[in-house]
Amino acid sequence: MGAVVQYAKTRPVFDGYKAARYSKKYLAQHEAELSDYRAAKAAMSDLLGGAKLPKMDALKKRRRELEDKKKALYAEYRAAQKNMREAVAVKANIDHLLIWRC
Repeated sequence: MGAVVQYAKTRPVFDGYKAARYSKKYLAQHEAELSDYRAAKAAMSDLLGGAKLPKMDALKKRRRELEDKKKALYAEYRAAQKNMREAVAVKANIDHLLIWRC
């Protein structure tokens, strides 16, 4: 999502560079923005694998879905962690009792 936002912010600079017919003077003035644009475009190409750029609404919806899934899975993780702690405590108590018997 960050790459998409960075791409959208720097796209007008690249369009201006193209309109200036790839002028060295324009490149010198906007070198940082153009490098950010290229980095964002490369990141999106890697992530999307050549697919079309998704709409921001679709990205936000997908992010909300993943956050909800993460919350549900984290609740399961906390329950499993609680069960593990109880099992470790029971085992420690049993070990302690067995040592006193011997």
